[in-house]
Amino acid sequence: METILIFDRSLFWLLNIKLANPFFDLLMPFITNFDNFKIPVILLWLSLIIFGKRKERVTAGLLILVLTICDQLNSHLLKGIFGRIRPCHELEGVRLLVSCGSGLSFPSSHAANIFATTSFFSYKYRRFTLPLLIWAALVAYSRVYVGVHYPLDVIA
Repeated sequence: METILIFDRSLFWLLNIKLANPFFDLLMPFITNFDNFKIPVILLWLSLIIFGKRKERVTAGLLILVLTICDQLNSHLLKGIFGRIRPCHELEGVRLLVSCGSGLSFPSSHAANIFATTSFFSYKYRRFTLPLLIWAALVAYSRVYVGVHYPLDVIA
């Protein structure tokens, strides 16, 4: 297990420090902040309910269930079991581009929720799979880049 954690920390330093660049310094804090996407996401969700047929309304309802289960399982069960401290709380020299937060690190709720959403929508709407996967991967990567998660936090 120690070997895995050493590899994870080394990969974190690579992604957070060595691959840093001015473009990602602007892009990744924007991507990692869900507030930047709330209005479009809410409008998309509402359009499924208002303008959609039965399939879209069921999808919108099930999405709430999927996200609730994923978030609660991740935030209130798994994080407590693993109790991993965020890199921005335990490592010196982290490039912290957003607030570190007070919660635990493993697994990443941002990554879990975005991949749960991506998996669910990709199953229902296959033609959107690639853009959704790209978006989810960017969100997951952003969590490491901005300094609040280790790579294994987002992979898990």
